[in-house]
Amino acid sequence: MIRKFLILLSLPVVAGCVSTANNRVTAAPPVSVAPSPLNTVRGLDIVMGKTAGQLTRLFGKAQQDVAESPARKLQFASGACILDAYLYPPENGGEERVTHIDTRRSDGAEVDRVSCVNALRIR
Repeated sequence: MIRKFLILLSLPVVAGCVSTANNRVTAAPPVSVAPSPLNTVRGLDIVMGKTAGQLTRLFGKAQQDVAESPARKLQFASGACILDAYLYPPENGGEERVTHIDTRRSDGAEVDRVSCVNALRIR
């Protein structure tokens, strides 16, 4: 009786080990990204719309480079701030470009985007 109970109790655990997921990896199509209001901010034009190579020439090597299809996030940091640049492929194809940025201090507090871009350029 106890043996039957233990067997029945273990069935959900064993069932959880079975995978029915499709393991095929498919490339995500380009994402249509609406123009960001950041494109019109004076001082951010040196970042918005740029490629990963252009950002590397501007700020140096990224501290983080995270690919999460279809996006890519490059993170640049200095003692003054942290900048996360989000790059997406254009609809018409081609190299990923910056469509959005976030900036913050290392403690998580907000920091002005233009000030952060300028601080990262100075280093």
